[in-house]
Amino acid sequence: MLDNHRIALIGGGVMGEAITKSLLRGGLTRPDGIIIAEPLEARRAKLADDFGVHVTASNIEAVSGAQVVILSVKPQIMSGVLRGMRGHVAPDTLVISIAAGVSIRRIAEGLGDGHPIVRAMPNTPAQIGEGITGWTCTPAVTEAQREQARVILQCMGKEVFFEDEHYLDMVTAISGTGPAYVFLFMEALIDVGVHLGFSRAVAEYLVMQTVKGSVDYAIQSGQHVAQLRNQVTSPAGTTAEALYILEEGGLRTVLARAVWAAYERSVALGKKASE
Repeated sequence: MLDNHRIALIGGGVMGEAITKSLLRGGLTRPDGIIIAEPLEARRAKLADDFGVHVTASNIEAVSGAQVVILSVKPQIMSGVLRGMRGHVAPDTLVISIAAGVSIRRIAEGLGDGHPIVRAMPNTPAQIGEGITGWTCTPAVTEAQREQARVILQCMGKEVFFEDEHYLDMVTAISGTGPAYVFLFMEALIDVGVHLGFSRAVAEYLVMQTVKGSVDYAIQSGQHVAQLRNQVTSPAGTTAEALYILEEGGLRTVLARAVWAAYERSVALGKKASE
């Protein structure tokens, strides 16, 4: 589907690298079909050495002749990036943005010419092909380009399409930011294990396998997570005691407030990017 396509990535950071790795791992293109624009010389050298892709310091050079342009820059600098590329991206080039909070309208205004635009929100497990991406697109995106976007995102893991763009800020708060919630929980549990008397290596091993096994079991069981929790909660047992303390401490309330704050921040980043 992407044979003979030139794919330009604007930004060679963590997610830019994850996308590059996914494209190559999935066999969607060859290294010579990818060019990455990255301002840091050391980073460019690493990407070229690791993946054999073309690299450049110029966004304009990267997008010249590209059939797909992937914007993987921070939302705070998106306005400047778009201004610099305006008039240099072909009108029929598929533009995919993974910048949190940056609306399709802002991208369209920045680039001009009514480009077909996809707005997507992946997460960091995309680096190993286990991510989840929420995405939407403009009416200018053709069916063929929709399929191109879909296979690119599927190389990073699962994907969910939304007709309404407003869901993307919600996706950012739940799954885009979600790995950080999980990592923080794991870190706290590991520290408790060390406090109890385990070595850090043993505590990490216990926690990581517990989290991984729990997720795999939840997926395979097909049961509601509340049912699974009840299965391991015996009356007056150790789990019941621990869960009582977590509920008493307001775990659900704090988590809800954190996710809502992430959602509001995503919305605010979009407004700031349009200034």
